Amino acid sequence: MSMEQTVQDCIFCKIARGEVPATKVYEDADVLAFRDIRPQAPVHFMLIPKRHIGSLAEATPDDAGVLGKMMTLTGRLAREEGSPDGYRTIVNTGRIGRQDVMHLHIHVLGGPDPFGRMLPRN
Repeated sequence: MSMEQTVQDCIFCKIARGEVPATKVYEDADVLAFRDIRPQAPVHFMLIPKRHIGSLAEATPDDAGVLGKMMTLTGRLAREEGSPDGYRTIVNTGRIGRQDVMHLHIHVLGGPDPFGRMLPRN
C-alpha cells in the first residue's frame, strides 16, 4: 500500500482532518488529542501527530519537534482531564507492540486510583 493510500485510509488521519468525529481534548497545528472510544481507565485519551507517522519505529530526527510537543502536553492534559496525581503513557509500536492503528499515537491513562504493575516481576 502506498503512503498516499495509507494516509487516505488511516482512521487517525481522518480524525485529524475532521472527517471522522472524535471528542477532542486538545488541538493545534501539529497535534490532536482526543478521548479513546473504548477507555481502559477513567482518564484515557490519545495524542497523535496530525501528519501521518506510521509508528514510533518510523519516526525520524525530523519528527523530534512534534514528538517532544506531544510528550510535554501529556502532563497538562492529564491534569485537565482528571488525573492530577500522575498517569501512564503507552506507545504501542508495530506487531510485537500490538499497535492496532498504524499511525503513531500516545495513550494517556489515569484517574483517581493507582494502576497495577505494567509487567509482572520475574
